[in-house]
Amino acid sequence: MALLYSVLRCVRSHITQVHLRSVHTTSPHHLAAEKSLLLQLRKSTGYTFANCKKALEKFDNDVKQAESWLHEQAQKEGWSKAVRLEGRRTKEGLIGHLIEDRAAVMVEVNCETDFVARNEKFHSLVRDVAFATMAHHRSRTGSRSTYIKSLLSTDDLSKLTVPGGASLADRLALAVGRLGENIALRRAVVLGVPAEWNIGSYVHGALPGQTDVAMGRYGALVVFQSVRGEAETLGRKLGQHIVGEAPLSLGNMDDLSCGDTETRLLPQSFLADPSKTVAQYLSEQGARVLDFVRFQRGEGGHDTEE
Repeated sequence: MALLYSVLRCVRSHITQVHLRSVHTTSPHHLAAEKSLLLQLRKSTGYTFANCKKALEKFDNDVKQAESWLHEQAQKEGWSKAVRLEGRRTKEGLIGHLIEDRAAVMVEVNCETDFVARNEKFHSLVRDVAFATMAHHRSRTGSRSTYIKSLLSTDDLSKLTVPGGASLADRLALAVGRLGENIALRRAVVLGVPAEWNIGSYVHGALPGQTDVAMGRYGALVVFQSVRGEAETLGRKLGQHIVGEAPLSLGNMDDLSCGDTETRLLPQSFLADPSKTVAQYLSEQGARVLDFVRFQRGEGGHDTEE
């Protein structure tokens, strides 16, 4: 019996030593890997460390499943927040421009504060709206060579989809969940022109570093024809004028100016050369304007508050 107890003690001691060696040698590596995955997930999603840690623990450090679950939870929370925040004032936000091969999109997405309007997650939503609107235009018009002008409302935008099949309504809910403010897909316009026409654009207060979709507080698109000079430069000057002088209608080339109260584009004094009207400047350039659209962030937006 004494011999049996002695053998059992030796076996127990050996197992304990092996276990301690295992913990000592593997635990630091395991913790390092978990920390690395936590940093990776935090960087790729932007969610808090606490939520990223919870997700990794829930899915045994499977980053792909953890990220998918985080997005799902944020979207659910976003839908809930959207219901609670609906009706709160959204007078801030951004105008976004996207121009591609004889087509241009201008969108407006609103939020409650300028702080959120400067957030990269909000910028990502504006990009989604612009690209989804352009894809919608392409799918409906194909290679048609006539002039096309389409206006999209909040409801129209909510039904559009982004690559991968998610709706803009879902992307909006995700943004609300992550940013914690009421956000509205306000409106959009799409212009498509034949090969002999040009689309000029201008964004006032443009954010630095935005390459694919230009964003700012004011925006203008102008459709024009030009037989001389640099069309891009002329289009930008016209866009600047439209943003700065806020014309309400086009007018005619031979209209007389009403002075400071003039709201027609062509009789207005040209912002880039006040000695001439817009019509006179265009005539000198061998150009003519066919249409224009101006967006000002927050104009006619949601004014009610809880």
